[in-house]
Amino acid sequence: MAVDGLKKAYGANLAVDGLTFTVERGEVFGLLGPNGAGKTTTVETLEGYRKPDAGTALVLGLDPIRDHSELTRRIGVMLQEGGLYPGIRPLEALRLFAAYYADHENPETLLDLVGLRPVAGTLVRRLSGGQKQRLSLALALVGKPEVVFLDEPTAGMDPHARLTTWEVVVGLKERGSTVILTTHAMDEAERLCDRVAIIDGGHLVALGTPGDLTRSAGGGETRFTAAPGLDTADLAGTLLLAPAAVIESKPGEYVVHAAPSPELVAALTAWLRDHGVALGDLRAGRRTLEEVFLRVTSEPSTAGGEEEEATVAGGRRRRRSRSA
Repeated sequence: MAVDGLKKAYGANLAVDGLTFTVERGEVFGLLGPNGAGKTTTVETLEGYRKPDAGTALVLGLDPIRDHSELTRRIGVMLQEGGLYPGIRPLEALRLFAAYYADHENPETLLDLVGLRPVAGTLVRRLSGGQKQRLSLALALVGKPEVVFLDEPTAGMDPHARLTTWEVVVGLKERGSTVILTTHAMDEAERLCDRVAIIDGGHLVALGTPGDLTRSAGGGETRFTAAPGLDTADLAGTLLLAPAAVIESKPGEYVVHAAPSPELVAALTAWLRDHGVALGDLRAGRRTLEEVFLRVTSEPSTAGGEEEEATVAGGRRRRRSRSA
């Protein structure tokens, strides 16, 4: 998959501005960004539901617009919500979608895979939000897709269902499928994605593995958790740092503004031991992906252009997905 110089505007609002990235086959690729950043437009372009104003997008070597009919047979799309007739039942829906493909997954197997066997005969309108999400995931997989687009796949799920969905994504990767994952759950992206692209204002602002991004963002500091209210000035003195170099960013969460080293970590843990304080987490030289995300992105857009268009586009995608 390759995106090169992609641009798309809605009137005066430039939703995507020169976006460029590639996705390898068999990769779980996360597309992250605040609301209005350009994620929806980018994904809909890759799925063939948006025509770019400039630049190119290729999926499986195909042009999503020109080769749309061929492409839809080889991809699976999971929407965040909507798209299902409320009077249908999960197993009926899976059998219906399976009939669209010459080669398809067994509907019964998919039902078990996403943990919906207990509600196989329940009307869709009576399913919980998380159960509807799991059904949407199963429907996206019914055609044995080579590329799967997952839009907020675990939204509304309980922890058990969330873990099941993560296992499904890992299984897709193991069988060689490519997964494009959009999510606001940074722990999900960190857990599942081989690489992530962070988009803000239609621009690519960060790209790399979660490990690389978190390490490079926190190379000059060490973070740890312990009991709140520690004497940070005294700790700083023990570490041979200025008093302001150690701060309590939140109750019980501390930042040492110094590059991690074996000597610093040893002195830190010795100080905690001498003061009878138990160490919680220790992150030397890295931040969380959420911290990286907040650092490289601006405040959520209030322009509303893409969000309004996303609602319209979502309607089109739901109608077309029934005949995919």
